[in-house]
Amino acid sequence: MSLSGRVALVTGASQGIGRACALKLAAQGATVAVAARNQEKLDELVQSIAAAGGMAAAIAMDVAEEEQIKAAFKTALGQFGKIDILVNNAGITRDQLVMRMKRPDWDAVLNTNLTSAYLCIQQVIGSMLKQRWGRIINITSIFGQTGQAGQANYAASKAGLIGLTMAIAREVGSRNITCNAVAPGFVETRMTRATAERLGVDYEAFKIGAASQIALRRVGQPEDIASVIAFLCSDESSFVSGQTIYVRGGP
Repeated sequence: MSLSGRVALVTGASQGIGRACALKLAAQGATVAVAARNQEKLDELVQSIAAAGGMAAAIAMDVAEEEQIKAAFKTALGQFGKIDILVNNAGITRDQLVMRMKRPDWDAVLNTNLTSAYLCIQQVIGSMLKQRWGRIINITSIFGQTGQAGQANYAASKAGLIGLTMAIAREVGSRNITCNAVAPGFVETRMTRATAERLGVDYEAFKIGAASQIALRRVGQPEDIASVIAFLCSDESSFVSGQTIYVRGGP
């Protein structure tokens, strides 16, 4: 699944699934623009990719700020001349029961998780249409399908990404551009650790409980998600579009 000659931009790349995705795409030969708020972590990631023989550039960007998105993509396009692959991975949680959820917490999650994906797609779609090739991957969640108590904002944003994925796939499919969503289940990241802290439970016990409900009897790792993303970015997935791939260790 060589991605040689392709340029990818990954949002939320400083840690977790985004970081694993950037490393995987670079290992497959893509030049990767890694974007997130934490410049220090991005610089470390670029160094890791370079040490492995890959090419990458760090672009500081807060996806909750439209002007920062526009500036970041302008920088990436100016540096690399194109963006073939977009991975909309950036996401946050602001968990609370709906009766207590404050409007700013609703807005923050929807803006970061959903609106930012629409804005990022707008920045790359013109060049993808012109070159008649592109891959757009939106990272959603199983909770976008099942819902989750205390996460009305998060579940709504992730469900919205699934709808956005299908709409974009229909809009641009005739130009050889695919748009798919990847929906992880329990993956060992900072976000899942924060969920355990919110619930007031021991993280290791939390993982054991989660694994007992998964057919493969283990929790996911960021690399498990990155491998699926890499496939969807490749030519081998050219007849897959508008789909949500659930990566959850079983049915």
